[in-house]
Amino acid sequence: AHEGAFRKGSRIPYIYHPMEVALLVAGMTRDEDVIAAAYLHDVLEDTPVTSGELGQAFGPRILELVQFETEDKTLSWQERKAHTIYHLPDAPIEVRILTLAEKLSNMRSTARDYLMIGDQVWQRFHEKRKASHQWYASGILEALSGMKAYPEYQEMDRLYHMVFGA
Repeated sequence: AHEGAFRKGSRIPYIYHPMEVALLVAGMTRDEDVIAAAYLHDVLEDTPVTSGELGQAFGPRILELVQFETEDKTLSWQERKAHTIYHLPDAPIEVRILTLAEKLSNMRSTARDYLMIGDQVWQRFHEKRKASHQWYASGILEALSGMKAYPEYQEMDRLYHMVFGA
């Protein structure tokens, strides 16, 4: 489904992102449905695959996990991100694991690029203001604060402080 797609601002094939997310998830749980959802987490959001097709191929539980990670692109960037932050604290642990892995993968990519090109990294995104990305990352960390014991949370927190200097 991601064939021919690349990570923003790079020539890195997009498929490496869901592969990394699945690897991170596998480090936090042995639940095969959650690991499968990690591989598929961006399929509904970024490809022509429909929820009906995904559900038929992978079942209702995986579909539900993927749908939680799927943003409503009819909303503004701020509305989408606020929705994610607001719903995370009460989400099932499987969803929080999936979200932590996905956000850590993105933070790793951003931190790597930030070290190379500094604040120019924000120009790659639809939302180009660093302060907006800091607000979102801070909100995610707060919403997932119940997972502070996870090494993945701790890594994301360290990368957040490196990138945003907060």
